[in-house]
Amino acid sequence: MSSAAEQLAANINFSTFAKAEELKKRLWFTLGALIIYRLGTYIPLPGINPAELASLMSRNSDGILGLFNVFSGGAVGRMAIFALNIMPYISASIIMQLMTTVSPRLEQWKKEGEQGRRKITQYTRYGTVILAAFQAYGIAVSLESAGATVIDPGWFFRATTVITLVGGTIFLMWLGEQITARGVGNGISLIIFAGIVAELPSALVSTFELGRTGALPTLLLLVLIVMVVGVIAFIVFMERAQRRLLVQYPKRQVGRKMFGGESSHLPLKLNTAGVIPPIFASSLLLLPVTFANFYGTEGPAWLTTMTSLLGHGQPLYLLLYASGIIFFCYFYTSIVFNPEDTADNLRKQGGFIPGIRPGQKTAQYINDILTRLTTIGALYLTAVCLLPEMLISQYSVPFYFGGTSLLIVVSVTMDTVAQIQSHLLAHQYEGLIKKSRLKGSRR
Repeated sequence: MSSAAEQLAANINFSTFAKAEELKKRLWFTLGALIIYRLGTYIPLPGINPAELASLMSRNSDGILGLFNVFSGGAVGRMAIFALNIMPYISASIIMQLMTTVSPRLEQWKKEGEQGRRKITQYTRYGTVILAAFQAYGIAVSLESAGATVIDPGWFFRATTVITLVGGTIFLMWLGEQITARGVGNGISLIIFAGIVAELPSALVSTFELGRTGALPTLLLLVLIVMVVGVIAFIVFMERAQRRLLVQYPKRQVGRKMFGGESSHLPLKLNTAGVIPPIFASSLLLLPVTFANFYGTEGPAWLTTMTSLLGHGQPLYLLLYASGIIFFCYFYTSIVFNPEDTADNLRKQGGFIPGIRPGQKTAQYINDILTRLTTIGALYLTAVCLLPEMLISQYSVPFYFGGTSLLIVVSVTMDTVAQIQSHLLAHQYEGLIKKSRLKGSRR
């Protein structure tokens, strides 16, 4: 027998969507905000030589600049005002999450609820400005040292670059918060999603052009299409997978009424860390390549050797990439999910896992299950991220969607669709409540 919520979800169709005026306003607001973001990625920094910048980006396309260029939707390649994108905010958020595990004050704020969350968010914004300023200054100095990329190098160029890039990051941070509050989905995630998807049409055109000219065999192109569809279906399945721990609440009597006695579940996701492990692992491995590209042929011999060993598809690169993903999966999961806090909250609410004593035993039980789930999730992330690397190195496939990009696109799409369904369900509930009130007034 299906529940009322499941029956409502089954009745969602285009007519229901057409009647949800509030949802349509949110969708139009989200679309308008993303269009503003895309327009900003085409406004260049002042004082940049476009021809020299294109040559610089072609030499550094395999380094960390190429990775950031994918996330920013080409803004780094054009050195636009949104070149830093929202990455400083994400880095500041991760740093604040790390600090909550070592700072008693931040840990106390985390437990204070909404008020503590606002304090942490405010300090995250301060950290975003500081990180963006350092990164913008580094970009300005790097551009000045890269030949004739800057028309008039000097402190004026550095100051304008820092002010422009920091202002662009702050604007995107505010725009993401507005999308979250007044639109649909997580604004920060949607900005990264829009940057990645924006370059998809040109990548598809170039791929099919290779197939038309014969540079890419037709059979390999068909296999690639089938494989992409299969990988997306696999990611959706794994991202939705979770282990539900049964939680029982005892009965309690208040006056003459009996409350409680119901059972619930504690969902544990298979991939708790999300896309953070691939981003961290790939960024660390691309740093030597980036430094070597800036040095050119004048760099030390050991840096050149390391760069060749850490090239895409090399055995050492694949081994370190897989090891980094696995390490950050365990590390980041231990930060975002604390089994002891979860067990303590269950004990305070009177809940318990059947057959497990409340307190330390419950925390140990949750930790053991979470460790096994993280192992499966780490292997899943490693397989998804290594597959494009092997295709690029072995078959020279222009695989635009790397593992990290594909994970971000699929995850954000799933979250956004889930929020749209939630808004439609809320709209249907409101319609049912209005009908019941009208019937009651007639009676």
